[in-house]
Amino acid sequence: MEKVIEINNLSKIYKNGRGIMDINLELNRGDVFGFLGPNGAGKTTAMKIMTGLIRPDSGDVKILGYSVLEDFEKAMSKVGCIIETAESYSYLTAYENLKQFSRYYKDVDDKRIEEVLEIVGLQRFKNEKTGKFSLGMKQRLGIAAAILSRPEIVILDEPLNGLDVEGMLDIRNLIKDLAEKEKTTFFISSHLIHDIELTCNRIGVLYNGRMLNVDTTENILNNYASLENYFISEVERNGRI
Repeated sequence: MEKVIEINNLSKIYKNGRGIMDINLELNRGDVFGFLGPNGAGKTTAMKIMTGLIRPDSGDVKILGYSVLEDFEKAMSKVGCIIETAESYSYLTAYENLKQFSRYYKDVDDKRIEEVLEIVGLQRFKNEKTGKFSLGMKQRLGIAAAILSRPEIVILDEPLNGLDVEGMLDIRNLIKDLAEKEKTTFFISSHLIHDIELTCNRIGVLYNGRMLNVDTTENILNNYASLENYFISEVERNGRI
């Protein structure tokens, strides 16, 4: 299997003592990895380091063989991402936003913009200004922007936030479809256990800044009644008081 993400001894501690400590992880092409942990566990910190938004205290991240710290442009050249919130230009329409984003890429034409609008379910809203969009619609647009360039790796921080049940199903199916048909690798963070269980084929539990365990969803569900039971077991086994 081809390794596409390698996280080695990654640490970042803030002045308040929170952060991440000594995280190690390897992901293969086509994996849908779920980064599971409560709010404040350190998920966003790790993802910000992965995408070059902050620097770690120690450790490194390699994407497609390139160090994010030493060769950032090459590491990120085939990556799409949403970190924290999906932003857009509120005075532009959905279509105009994607047209603006397309300027950063060589091979994204109007046909591709129409295609991703259809994929995320925004085609009929493409001429509406995004300032009037609901949180869920903004999230869909953010995902459209993240997959616009046909990236090999997509990093999504809480991608199902603000989505209704239909939206969650749509995005979940989109993720699974791209992983299966195009071997797109997904790195997804969430505190929503049920969604991670239904979406991801590999899961890592992050708690108080530490990676407690990484396993396949299949193995977890063969040994536990649910991902929730597994999560509770891992947290208690690793010393939560």
